Amino acid sequence: MSKILITGGAGFIGSHVADRFISLGHQVFILDDLSTGKKENINPEAEFYNMDIRSRELDWIFKDVKFEVVCHHAAQINLRKSLEDPLLDSEINVSGTMNLLGNCVKHKVSKFIFASTGGALYGEQDYFPADEKHPIRPQSPYGFSKFVIERYLEFCEKSYRTRYLSLRYSNVYGPRQNPEGEAGVVAIFCERFFNKREAIINGDGEQTRDYVYVEDVVEANALALEYKGSGAFNIGTGKETTVNTVFNLLKQKIGTGQKEIHGPPIPGEQIRSVLDYSKAKKILGWEPKFDLNEGIEKTIVFYQQR
Repeated sequence: MSKILITGGAGFIGSHVADRFISLGHQVFILDDLSTGKKENINPEAEFYNMDIRSRELDWIFKDVKFEVVCHHAAQINLRKSLEDPLLDSEINVSGTMNLLGNCVKHKVSKFIFASTGGALYGEQDYFPADEKHPIRPQSPYGFSKFVIERYLEFCEKSYRTRYLSLRYSNVYGPRQNPEGEAGVVAIFCERFFNKREAIINGDGEQTRDYVYVEDVVEANALALEYKGSGAFNIGTGKETTVNTVFNLLKQKIGTGQKEIHGPPIPGEQIRSVLDYSKAKKILGWEPKFDLNEGIEKTIVFYQQR
């Protein structure tokens, strides 16, 4: 049994990871400032700290608990906000993560699992799907922040022997995803369809994404916990799906009559994004189990019950 700190553990992905780690018998501690996370997502068996990752008070928590693993999911994830306020994006995603890493080094945390990104790191791809050797070409401050932290993680491993796994997620979807932001079209479309509100497709809707179900992402975190080495791994499905396809699939399954409504494209948004997960399969033993049709059906049930 390990003592594990999960940042962003009241949020979409982090709360699912916390549930899984607790079910595996680990002692889980959640750090979240509830700016986007929700109290109802917090597993009652976890100890909760209502705190920002930038807080200097983290030192006494690390000193008191003596974590063995940090699983870092807290972040500013809004692409548009990162373009409008790159300083805030950097303060949270870079300075906040550096605060965590500094405490990991100081208090001898043995492993750091980082929720990184695939699409925002690789930018417009040279080939499809992109593997981990693809050139890094972020097109937003958000993507740059993930790139910077991955370099810091390499430094910490070489200098302080802090093992790390950078899990480069594709577009994660599923229950508990926040439908109020701009990230996560599955959640946004579900919420709007069920509440009879217009769902706007950014641009022509032909931009593609690699949609991976949250339970598959949780499995990747569980395998990362057991892995003895370090490195970066793509966590995706290797399949491209257009936003228009997702819109129409949800429209059909929910039974709404809304027509496609297109708005302006988001500056910096990629045209195509899809990840090669063969490295994760070979080394971690991970591969996606849920196809888009099954994952969307499970997601619809969640938003229908809400």
